Amino acid sequence: MSEPPATERHPNPVDLHVGARIRMRRKILGVSQERLAEDLGLTFQQIQKYERGANRVSASKLYEIARSLHASIAYFFEGLADTNSAGLAESGEPFVHDFLMTPEGLELATVFPKISRQKVRRRILELVRSMADDEDAAEAE
Repeated sequence: MSEPPATERHPNPVDLHVGARIRMRRKILGVSQERLAEDLGLTFQQIQKYERGANRVSASKLYEIARSLHASIAYFFEGLADTNSAGLAESGEPFVHDFLMTPEGLELATVFPKISRQKVRRRILELVRSMADDEDAAEAE
């Protein structure tokens, strides 16, 4: 069975999820890509590739990353949606990954759960939806 052309290759949703969780944990702890790379004996470019899902993280490297970032290995799989037969995440995993790859998305994902009042969280969500609808309307014009 031949591989698809390079233009048709997409990162596996699991690799995207694990990479996003590595990035999120690293950012929460205030660890730079350079520092994590040094701790693991890698280049910061390799860390970037892991975080983008461009390169898969081996089991042994994930163990080292978990140790370095003071997390369990299970942490990197938390929230992972089941994948269908085509290997695509059921919950829009690439969108979650893209969101977490932005500094604003990562910060929002970090601080939003700290809002304990459900009514306030719901109002924030309504505000964001409204703003997104306004963006869609402006683009359609």
